[in-house]
Amino acid sequence: MSDSASFSDQVRECAKHLVDVGDSALSGLFNLTSMRLVRLATGVTRNQHDAEDAVQAVLVRVAAQPQKLNSADEPWYYLLRMVRNQALVILRQRRYTVPIDTLSDLCTRTTVDEAEQAESFRAVWMALRELPVRQREVVVLKIWETLTFAEIGQVLDIGASTAASRYRYALEKLSKRLSDNSTVDAPQSKSLSRGASDE
Repeated sequence: MSDSASFSDQVRECAKHLVDVGDSALSGLFNLTSMRLVRLATGVTRNQHDAEDAVQAVLVRVAAQPQKLNSADEPWYYLLRMVRNQALVILRQRRYTVPIDTLSDLCTRTTVDEAEQAESFRAVWMALRELPVRQREVVVLKIWETLTFAEIGQVLDIGASTAASRYRYALEKLSKRLSDNSTVDAPQSKSLSRGASDE
């Protein structure tokens, strides 16, 4: 069983528990998914606070109607889709972009003694922020959520080949941007190409 399948099963169990027990089970779903959902929403909004707002709004809706999540064919993909859609709503409502400097901290949870590695992650995330939303969200789902292109297609309601194309275009842009950036070590930038040819 793949990691994403195992995680999906955990989300399904949380959704079932939420229906059976009620609001008191929401903390289990939050603890399991919040960091990953905020990471996806940050990839869409490019703003940590907006991303957290998107996740909070979705979890409030889930708490109000837990049966919708529980009855979804793939509760994890359904949750990802809900957060992505809410993040897009927030993005449309916001007329300007506020740059943030702590994006790498949110996404990598690096500690102070990992400053060099944190700088590399920061460079990757800064380059990622420059991609169009449609490419950013595919990269986040592929690299950090380790979803297949077919699964990404399910979440984003696009074809697997479209997801693969967006991913390839994104990698080309990221590779070019990171090759120009002297703060990123070659091994770090090469890790982005992981998964480009795995399907």
